[in-house]
Amino acid sequence: MRKLLVALIGAFAVLCLSASWMAAQDLRAERDMVRARQKAERKAMKLKDHYTNQSLRSRDMPKSQRLIIKHQMERERRELRQRQKNELQDLKDRQRALRESQANY
Repeated sequence: MRKLLVALIGAFAVLCLSASWMAAQDLRAERDMVRARQKAERKAMKLKDHYTNQSLRSRDMPKSQRLIIKHQMERERRELRQRQKNELQDLKDRQRALRESQANY
């Protein structure tokens, strides 16, 4: 009877540890996926800015229009940075809440 109880407690401990390890792996995979997607978004924005600047240089256009386009590009860049920062912080908050809930059990 005692051996059965020890075996059940050991199996339960292994199950809890493996579940937390699997959750940690999922969190890492999610974080890596978010970072890779954000990197691709930044690269796309940089490429778009490059082609827009190239287009602005090649065309004759009033300075006021050029400034409007440059300010719009800067706003888009700021929005992208802020959105990515918020997204990463939300991910960290979810991971922290999950770790705290696992620590309580």
